[in-house]
Amino acid sequence: MPNNRWLQPTERIESDSSAYTPLTANTKMASDFRLKEQLPRLTDAIVGTYNARDRINHLGHCPLPKYEVIVQILEDLKDLLYPGFRRREGLHAGNVTYHVGNLVDSLHDRLTTQIARALLHADRVEAKLPNFNPCENAIDYEAKGQSIAIALLERIPQLRVTLAKDVEAAYDGDPSVSNRDEIIFCFPGLEAVTIYRIAHELVHFAVPFIPRMMTEWAHKQTGIDIHPGATIGESFFIDHGTGVVIGETCDIGNFVKIYQGVTLGALSFATDADGQLIRGTKRHPTIEDRVVIYANATILGGRTVVGHDSVIGSSVWVTSSVAPHSTVVLEKPKLRIRSGLGDDLMHDSNYQI
Repeated sequence: MPNNRWLQPTERIESDSSAYTPLTANTKMASDFRLKEQLPRLTDAIVGTYNARDRINHLGHCPLPKYEVIVQILEDLKDLLYPGFRRREGLHAGNVTYHVGNLVDSLHDRLTTQIARALLHADRVEAKLPNFNPCENAIDYEAKGQSIAIALLERIPQLRVTLAKDVEAAYDGDPSVSNRDEIIFCFPGLEAVTIYRIAHELVHFAVPFIPRMMTEWAHKQTGIDIHPGATIGESFFIDHGTGVVIGETCDIGNFVKIYQGVTLGALSFATDADGQLIRGTKRHPTIEDRVVIYANATILGGRTVVGHDSVIGSSVWVTSSVAPHSTVVLEKPKLRIRSGLGDDLMHDSNYQI
């Protein structure tokens, strides 16, 4: 029986009833309104932590890039890259130009504004001057934002060529796929790579904040974490994908295929005399052309090079370079199987790649 001590007798809920009884004007409330008198004090205590040395507030400055707008921009860009596969239905030769024209016009305006905001905020943060006010030159940032927006839109035809090769690599590399449309509709690897390629263009144009916003949103959606600063060649395929991590200074060649759980990471972080991280160094590995990296392999270090046409087996840990045409695997493991009678049986596993 539910606890009905706050309900009127006529409002009792029977234990076998699936209906929810809403609160009414006669329903007694458990809240003590006198406790609400503390809320102004709590408000002052919270606001009191917002001070000049606090680096997790943004008060009294120019607007920041908006996450929801960046996501909308990504969805519209994917509509340009894969027309007819995304939100807009019924596209044909007679109306596609009108549809694309509307998208391009809208993307121009939103990209201009968001890129301008990102450039402006980066200058404010990096200047580290208390009296620096980039908002006074906001019109200059709008001009820079527009220039980059146009440059990104001009890259759409080439991006479509590159992504078509990524789709083809997925089709050639996965026998479970019936057709290429299935890859565009369904594959998280293609989704993550598509967003990475858009974000990487913005890195090329030195846009701050927004590229990382894009790829971290893709990370949240797909479980695949690709830093927008990584360099990835053509015909790239991530199979399954969950748990893949590709670091900022990775260099990946053409026709590379990787599986779920692969980490291309840093072996260590260099520091200066004060113990501060040295940024901008080559920390992540180089993967040459036609390399296959199987599930849960970890490859670390900026000096680590996996030579072309090599195979990296599952669950290996690689921290030094691998010559071209190499195969790297763990020694063949054995499984211990205990039966219900308590016998220990040793079997060679069928371990292969």
